[in-house]
Amino acid sequence: MDTRIYIAVGIGGMIGALLRYAISMILAGDYVFPYATLITNFIGCFLLSFLLNHSSIRSKLRDDVFTGLTTGLIGAFTTFSTFAVETIELWNENVLFALLYTGISMIGGLAFCFMGFMLSTKIKMQGAS
Repeated sequence: MDTRIYIAVGIGGMIGALLRYAISMILAGDYVFPYATLITNFIGCFLLSFLLNHSSIRSKLRDDVFTGLTTGLIGAFTTFSTFAVETIELWNENVLFALLYTGISMIGGLAFCFMGFMLSTKIKMQGAS
């Protein structure tokens, strides 16, 4: 396998992790609800769905760059493990908030994926006209 992909994923992962940390610092506060993870994961759902469906962007990027962007950057930016830990912490404090967080995360994540998909589809259709 081409080592450029590993390097691109590593660089993308570093950038994604730093962006995720920046968002958590910007939204830091005494919140009972984990807004930073929720917002980060929604952004990631939208962007990944948009990029994976937007063939003209994909065709303009080399495979290593595209993989670094999707797997590296967006993969490190979003996080299931933090979502899981925060859900358990919420469960120990307030079961209703834990269930609400899980529901909002699942439904919102799918909604943001759908919006990314629809936007990329709309852009492709306008480009074909």
